[in-house]
Amino acid sequence: MPVLCTASPHYRETFSPPAVHEGRVRGAMAVVNGLKMGSSSAENQTLPLHLPPVPVYPHLCLNLVADYYCIQPTLKNGFNMVTHEALNVNVDQSTYVSQAEDGSRCDQPKQRDLEGTPQFVHAQDTDYSSFMSDVMVVGAGPGGLMLADNLVRFGIKTRIIDDRPDRTSTGRADGIQPKSIETLRQMRLAEPLLRKGVKIYDIAFWKSTAEQSLHRTGREVHYPPVVDLLDPYILLVHQGMVESVFEDDLRERGVVVLRNTAFVDFEYTPMSIRPLTVNCQQNVNHVKKTFSARYIVGCDGAHSKVRKCIPGATPVGSSTDAIWGVLDGVLDTDFPDIWSKVVVQHDTLGSVLMIPRERGLTRLYIELRPDSTEVAGAKETTQEFVQKRAQTILHPYRLEWRNVEWFSRYRIGQRVAARFTDDQQRVFIAGDASHTHSPKAAQGMNTSMHDAWNLAWKLNFATRGLAKPALLESYEQERQKIAKDLIDFDYEHANAFHAGDPAALAANFAKNVAFISGYGVNYDPNTLNVLAKGYNRGHLKPGFLLPPAKVTRFIDANPVDIQTDIPALGQFRIYFFTHNIRNSMPFLETVCHAHSGNSSYVGRVTAAGNASYTVQPPLAAPHDQFVIPERYTPVSGVFTYALVTDEDRNNFEIKDLPPVLRESSFTLYLDDVPEKDTRKQTCMQKWLDGLDENEVVVVNARPDGYVGTVKRFADGSRDNGTRAVLWMDQYYEQFMRDI
Repeated sequence: MPVLCTASPHYRETFSPPAVHEGRVRGAMAVVNGLKMGSSSAENQTLPLHLPPVPVYPHLCLNLVADYYCIQPTLKNGFNMVTHEALNVNVDQSTYVSQAEDGSRCDQPKQRDLEGTPQFVHAQDTDYSSFMSDVMVVGAGPGGLMLADNLVRFGIKTRIIDDRPDRTSTGRADGIQPKSIETLRQMRLAEPLLRKGVKIYDIAFWKSTAEQSLHRTGREVHYPPVVDLLDPYILLVHQGMVESVFEDDLRERGVVVLRNTAFVDFEYTPMSIRPLTVNCQQNVNHVKKTFSARYIVGCDGAHSKVRKCIPGATPVGSSTDAIWGVLDGVLDTDFPDIWSKVVVQHDTLGSVLMIPRERGLTRLYIELRPDSTEVAGAKETTQEFVQKRAQTILHPYRLEWRNVEWFSRYRIGQRVAARFTDDQQRVFIAGDASHTHSPKAAQGMNTSMHDAWNLAWKLNFATRGLAKPALLESYEQERQKIAKDLIDFDYEHANAFHAGDPAALAANFAKNVAFISGYGVNYDPNTLNVLAKGYNRGHLKPGFLLPPAKVTRFIDANPVDIQTDIPALGQFRIYFFTHNIRNSMPFLETVCHAHSGNSSYVGRVTAAGNASYTVQPPLAAPHDQFVIPERYTPVSGVFTYALVTDEDRNNFEIKDLPPVLRESSFTLYLDDVPEKDTRKQTCMQKWLDGLDENEVVVVNARPDGYVGTVKRFADGSRDNGTRAVLWMDQYYEQFMRDI
């Protein structure tokens, strides 16, 4: 018999939605396609469910072949609750947790009071030798950790390996751009970095020539007002600090990086549930390890072994003759702009880029021009030579190092992999594995993390059987385009540095400032980014990010940033905009009713998604009790619904809304705080260029914060509601599966 499970997504420790509808799980055993699922603790238990019961579709259960789940209804505080825990089938640290804080096994699951705090379980040390995962992430840099952390949050069984013994301790990337800060805010991970990092708001330009000694030629705002930014600065933090934030979050969810483990290659078995056999080797004892996975993502750097296993993925591009040295250390200097970002140009010796860092450190990039007669043989590789060159370029100012934490040198290579995935859409590459460039514009770590940000939610839906091929295909379409845009910018930027022209460098930066910040990174039209017919007014564009905007959250009167208020849960966001809720009620009721049942494609996607999240829910962390992600998943595991209005809050109550919006009470917003906005505009003005008196606008935003499609409707009539249902069905049907 099929398992009846359409409850909204909830976290592994608890299942406690309101009892809107009821469905029954009868008997002591539930079977899906002959698959043993687990036993219930009582006969004829009734489970509280949000939607009419539908079966768990077979394609949603492919990943359960080796994983057995308990589904144990129990009564708590007069409500039925179900807890889901993976049975102890060789569970390890990089998958589902298997032991509670008090040592109890997961086949005696912990429970949560409806009003209380979740009881969280922790990983225990077990053997890694033969366990299977949904996604194998190779490489635990910022990109790999961003990917793994999101997948684990979504409930996807993820293993992450790295050939290093520990996280990055010194050097490497150090700049977080405004869009990356916003992304980390949405993940609720930004605060530790904001507390410890150094914020850079300006750039100073200096130059020396034979005619004039070193002098300041100008100063610019790093991110001028032409770019609409929530955080108009670059945040300087060490790469290891970024890795630490992700690793700490993963550890709280029972997942750890499997270190000293090198990826070797993989084998493909098409007919298998997990078709990829991943061959690895431990660095310490050279013991070979074999794992199984459904997907592999190579985040293993410029010399990626995963990329080398993808036919036709050879990087395309070139290296320059320019050699740069890089130093991190504490300076003793009388240079006046030491706490600003500084570009110093010398007419014969080259350039120095100075960047203040956390803990009083300063990073210096020092150009070692190959045409300089002083650079010869191997002596340019030494730290002493690079320090002397920096001192010469900054003369007459004094420059000494109290200590040097890290030194390296590099030659600029600008390349993009010809492919980001294999033919089967099973193996992917991201970050430096797919593109390389110079480090001076602080793009590498940011682009890597957003490769992962783009791919994570797509893999989530693909793993759950909810994605059509077009969804995963869009990863290469979108991120390869961004990589090529980055190389084009980097080529101009590096040449401006080499030319020693501060004016040209400043002009290049101003021209590309939106792209550098991350907010100007946009995608071309495809199945996910669709311009609706007749949409000819408004600032939102498919394939572009939602701009920052301030609104008031109705339920608690808190002013919030609408684009980050809903946490990153891997869900599409559907925003309704209206001036008058009462006049728009027929429209809203029609859409909500259709999306609550099987009459619409979106409703069927919701049912399938809820079934999947019931069987394989997200993994929680203790700090989630402060986020309370369940607030944003009361209706659907795939869609979060939000209503935005500038109507007086005294004219309506939450209870007046249709059930879907009534249950989405934390995403009801008042558009009434333009004075708090970056541009002193309302959200409707900024996003939509205003709204006519009777209009209703629907915005479909992707899980990564990009606009999917937008449409205006002349009024809030039932007929227009029906048109909106059809329009959204046609949009999501292009890349999502409903059964």
